[in-house]
Amino acid sequence: MSEVTEQHRLETAARTVGPPVVLPTRKPRSLWSDAWRQFRHHRLALAGSIVLIFMVVATIIGPFLWPIPWNTFDMAEALQGPSLRHPFGTTDLGHDIFARILWGGRISIAVGIVAMLVAVTLGTLIGAIAGYFGGILDSFLMRMTDMFISIPTLPLLLLITYLFQDRMKALFGVELGMFLLIVLVIGGLNWMPVARLVRASFLSLKQKEFVEAAHCIGVGTGGIIFRHILPNTLSPVIVAATLGVAQAIITESALSFLGLGFPPDIPTWGRMLYDGINWIEFAPWMVLFPGAAIFLTVLSINYVGDGLRDALDPRRMFAI
Repeated sequence: MSEVTEQHRLETAARTVGPPVVLPTRKPRSLWSDAWRQFRHHRLALAGSIVLIFMVVATIIGPFLWPIPWNTFDMAEALQGPSLRHPFGTTDLGHDIFARILWGGRISIAVGIVAMLVAVTLGTLIGAIAGYFGGILDSFLMRMTDMFISIPTLPLLLLITYLFQDRMKALFGVELGMFLLIVLVIGGLNWMPVARLVRASFLSLKQKEFVEAAHCIGVGTGGIIFRHILPNTLSPVIVAATLGVAQAIITESALSFLGLGFPPDIPTWGRMLYDGINWIEFAPWMVLFPGAAIFLTVLSINYVGDGLRDALDPRRMFAI
């Protein structure tokens, strides 16, 4: 009787329990997935990304699609206002301003990106060495950083550009020589904020447990710096690099506006402002549209930088 009762109990339990319930698995969260989740909720940053991507794509493929070449001029169409044929009007020599903005945007944006890479590379290297080794080397590098911060940037930019522009043109050609000179000068005078950020991050991270564990298993100094500590300092560096692009574009525009940037036959946005300033009363579109291109690009980059700063903030990421 007991065997029948036990068998009946087992059959009833099997019918009641049914198949095992499989709980849905959730993918583990990472730093970049959390950052993207936070970034896409920043509306201004998302709008800035769209505008920036549009500007970059337009400057890359636009000159091939627009029927009027940027270097073609027609004196019969000089100083014409915006129209269907010339949406942004023409210059005093009959150049199509829209075509020149598309072509010149390549140089202006490229100057911003390359100068930012120079500044970030130099600042990261100096900050990493100062923060990791400390001592006399840290003190020397930081005093050098303070010295560069105290130097007025724009007068030094003007002086270096004036002194070396002819030599760079003779060595590398007009366009490439001026491009290298401008990006090296801008990048070489804007690495200090990145160096301070990286140094502060290294000072706080080199005492962590994972760094001590790397020391214990015999990882060399280079491996600890570049494989263990440096990847954990990328968040502030990325934000500083994004904002550095905007600053480099404005600096190049200022140099060109003052007549010490690219020559007149290379229509960067700043050079177009310089060429159009004498015609501002008769043809304001010669200044308005290049200025608007600089304004939209720099504003969108600043919004992207603000979004990245909020997205990479650990306090905000852990709150979502």
